[in-house]
Amino acid sequence: MNILVLCTGNSARSILLECILNAIGGGRVRAYSAGSQPSGKVHPQSLKLLQGKGYETTDLRSKSWDEFASDDAPEMDMVITVCGSAAGETCPMWPGAPVRAHWGVDDPAAAAQVDWDTAFTTAFDQLEKRAKAMIALPFETMDASELRATLARIGKL
Repeated sequence: MNILVLCTGNSARSILLECILNAIGGGRVRAYSAGSQPSGKVHPQSLKLLQGKGYETTDLRSKSWDEFASDDAPEMDMVITVCGSAAGETCPMWPGAPVRAHWGVDDPAAAAQVDWDTAFTTAFDQLEKRAKAMIALPFETMDASELRATLARIGKL
C-alpha cells in the first residue's frame, strides 16, 4: 500500500512519519512525504532525531507534492495529513480517490531552538504511536469507509 504523508513544509512531521512507516511497515506499506509549500530542506533536528534512533536518512529530502501528481508517480492508496492547529496552519488537500486521514501534530519546527529536543521528540512519539496502531491492523483488507473511520480514530491517539 502506497501512503503519501503531507504537511506544508515537508521538513519535520511528514518526514518523521514517512520514516516510521517505512521502518515498521514490514513491507506492507511504502510511505512517501511531500509538502504543499516545501521548505527545500529537511529540518536538521528531524535528521538528528531519526539518526539517533537508527533510521536511514540518506535519501530524505523536502519536496513538493507536485512530484506525486505526475503521470509517472506511484499511485497513492492513502494520504495522511499531519498539519497541526498551531498558528492557523492550513493543511493541504489531496485530490483523487485515495483514502484520506488527518493525524494532526503541532509543528516542532515552529518551536524555539532551545525547545527542539522536546518538540521533535513529542511529535515523533505521537506519530509513532499512531503508525504502530495502524500497522497492528489488517488495513489492507478493510473497505474504504472502514479504513477511513479507523484512521480517524487513530488520528486522535
